[in-house]
Amino acid sequence: MNNQHYLDRVYCGKVAQRYGLETAIDKLAIDKDIYLSSIGLEGDQCADQRHHGGLERALHQYPSEHYAYWLKKYGVDHNWQAPGMGENLSSEGMTEDTACLGDRYRWGEAIIEVSQPRSPCFKLNKRWGIDEFSVDMQELSRCGWLYRIIQPGIVNKKLPLVLVERVPDAMTVREACDVFFGDPLNMDGLLKLKQQCRLSSSWMDKVIQRLERSEVENWSFRLLGRAEMSAKV
Repeated sequence: MNNQHYLDRVYCGKVAQRYGLETAIDKLAIDKDIYLSSIGLEGDQCADQRHHGGLERALHQYPSEHYAYWLKKYGVDHNWQAPGMGENLSSEGMTEDTACLGDRYRWGEAIIEVSQPRSPCFKLNKRWGIDEFSVDMQELSRCGWLYRIIQPGIVNKKLPLVLVERVPDAMTVREACDVFFGDPLNMDGLLKLKQQCRLSSSWMDKVIQRLERSEVENWSFRLLGRAEMSAKV
C-alpha cells in the first residue's frame, strides 16, 4: 500500500452564473500556500450549501485517470480534464479502489479524513451538456470522494497526502458506491456501511432509513433536476 501521494493540482472556485445555473463548479488552480479551514480551502465557494460543502464535504478529490475514460466514451467534443468535475484536489494514483472511508491523511499542517463518496448531481449534466451524465458517473462508481477536516492548517499542492490512519475493516470508496448506488437495498451491504464509523452523517442517515423501511430515497432531483420523475435505482 502506497502511503504517500502527490497531487497534480489544487483548485478553488467562485460562485458564478454558468451553464444556465448558479455554480462554483468552474475552479482555478492554486499554486501557493493556502489555508484549509474546517469548511474548505480559503476562498473556495459553494452555490448550494444545502447539498454541497459543509463540515463533512469540505473537499472533493477526483482521480485524473477518469478523464481518459470519459474521453473514450464521449469523444473529443468535450474538454476532458481537471477540474471539470468541480474538484478541489486532482490526483493520479489514488482512486476509488485505493481510498477507504475514514482514511486520514496529513496534508501540510492539516489532517483530512475521507467521509463519503461524492454523490453526482444534475449540475454535472449541465456542465458537460450530456443528458444523464450524473447517472452514468454514479453507475460506474467514478465519483471521487469527499473529506472532512480533522485539523485545519496551511496546505500546498507540492505537499504530499500522507496516510496516517486507516480504520479496521474499512470499505473502499468503490465498495461504498457499489452498495449505496448499485445495490441500494442489499441488507448485508447496508449493514457493512452502517459499521463504517466515519461515514458522513447524511449517508449514514440514509443507510439506516433503508434498513428500517426497505425503500430507497428518491434520487431524481439530485441526478436529473426533475423532482417529478421516479428514482432510478
